[in-house]
Amino acid sequence: MGVFDRFAKRGPTGPTGDTTPPGSLSKDEETAKPTTSHENEKVAKSSRWKVSRSGDGDTAMALFDDPDEVHEEIDPKEHRKLLWKIDFMILPFLGVCYAFFYIDKTTLSYAAIFGIQEDLNLHGTQYNWLSSLFYFGFLFWAFPTNFLMQRFPIAKYLGINIFLWGFFLILQGAAKNFAQLCVLRFLAGAAEACSDPSFMLITSMWYTRRQQPVRIGIWYTANGIGIACGGLLGYGIGSIKGALRSWKYEFIIIGALCCAWGIILFIFLPDSPVTAPMLTPKQRRMAVERLRGNQTGVENKHLKSYQVKEAFLDYKLYIFFLLGVVVNCPNGGISNFGTIIIKGFGFSTLVTTLMQVPYGIFIAISILVCVFVNDRLPPNNRCFMVVAFVLPNIAGAFGLRFVPVDQKVGRLICYYLTGPYNAAFVLILSLQTANTGGHTKKVVTNAVLFLGYCVGNIAGPFFYKTEQSPTYSLGIWSMIVSHLLEVVLILILRFLLKRENDRRDRIQSSMDQEELEREKDRTAFSDMTDRENLNFRYIY
Repeated sequence: MGVFDRFAKRGPTGPTGDTTPPGSLSKDEETAKPTTSHENEKVAKSSRWKVSRSGDGDTAMALFDDPDEVHEEIDPKEHRKLLWKIDFMILPFLGVCYAFFYIDKTTLSYAAIFGIQEDLNLHGTQYNWLSSLFYFGFLFWAFPTNFLMQRFPIAKYLGINIFLWGFFLILQGAAKNFAQLCVLRFLAGAAEACSDPSFMLITSMWYTRRQQPVRIGIWYTANGIGIACGGLLGYGIGSIKGALRSWKYEFIIIGALCCAWGIILFIFLPDSPVTAPMLTPKQRRMAVERLRGNQTGVENKHLKSYQVKEAFLDYKLYIFFLLGVVVNCPNGGISNFGTIIIKGFGFSTLVTTLMQVPYGIFIAISILVCVFVNDRLPPNNRCFMVVAFVLPNIAGAFGLRFVPVDQKVGRLICYYLTGPYNAAFVLILSLQTANTGGHTKKVVTNAVLFLGYCVGNIAGPFFYKTEQSPTYSLGIWSMIVSHLLEVVLILILRFLLKRENDRRDRIQSSMDQEELEREKDRTAFSDMTDRENLNFRYIY
């Protein structure tokens, strides 16, 4: 029986349908108790809340008796203190976890230079398939894992999956042949399928739309740190002179670290601001009240079929899917063939692992610069910032294609310039999170975005032909075309979102401002979709 089911048996709380004797609970004690969506429905019907078409609202409604309470005064000092506390509760866990995600993605790349292809007699496109099968597992489990995330406590579900993912990584160190590796890569991909979608949901549950790009940028920066740490780990593991081959130690050591981190996540990461044990009842209300302007709520535990249908009828879903493909097609190649490209510049195996360290640091810096500059720009410049941070990648890819092979330093610089696409992807993730209302619709859109992520990562390695090693001319051209398509798609998205905002502004221009603000309070935690909720405004 889940936490929401347990509370359902106690009867509704608050002014409507109150079964508790007067004076037996303080206000804080009442607000500390979560209620079911069914109870929220009862409260909504007898008050001034608006709810989604299915008749129930957001879990955050459990903390407020009336929409007017969403405007309780918050002391600025108290607010800053709460924000720091939330950052401390959320970002370190997501950051370390994301570093492990990228370290995992490069384990196969390091295993390649440590001799896995020779030891397991991999030939032809078998190495490419090992890379892609990870994403086939991700693809296969993308929708089920997103719906399970909605049903179960999200932090607990994430911790279990991280543990399983590390376990499958350890087993790869014991693989005897191509077939065994294929199965384990597929299972590891399925376990990791909840990673990015869960991080995006967690970020949207805790932060305002204005704050989301910086927070996504902070945990995504661990991507670059993961590359740098992966290089150092690769160097250290490659130096081990033990009974096993170096590539086996790579899988076993990193897998064990992932298992340990999964246990830590399960125990310490909170599931929701509505139930966070490290927050006082007052702080829970404050944490949720901050999100009023989002008009996206915190979460809803019920799968709503009409929101699934609306998601698939929304053009944004298909644009984000295509963005997932074109952004990650280059990633699929670079993450698996980057070390081989660098080694082709004439470096030794161990020096090649160290050359990834500055690449990772450059990615981390580019992400932080991108999100903090975006935070200081006027609203609605995210799409332009995406374009700005894709341009270095296009320049770097052209350099890898046309700079002469004997110009090692020049080609290494061009390789490093292919890193800032990570910063652009951070803003794309923030656009998807900020521009989708309705929890079920958000879950579906997340899943489809990462289906595109999988398709790109599956396709990417196949542009890197073995006979073209180490320059990979076709692979480099795939990067150039992908990034150019990314620019076109993001500008189309901006045009469409701006046009819709202008239409809504015209409709509401005749409304009284005070009434408009009250209406926003009523829909803040309605679990309505962005199309249902006329008060919703898109960010571009």
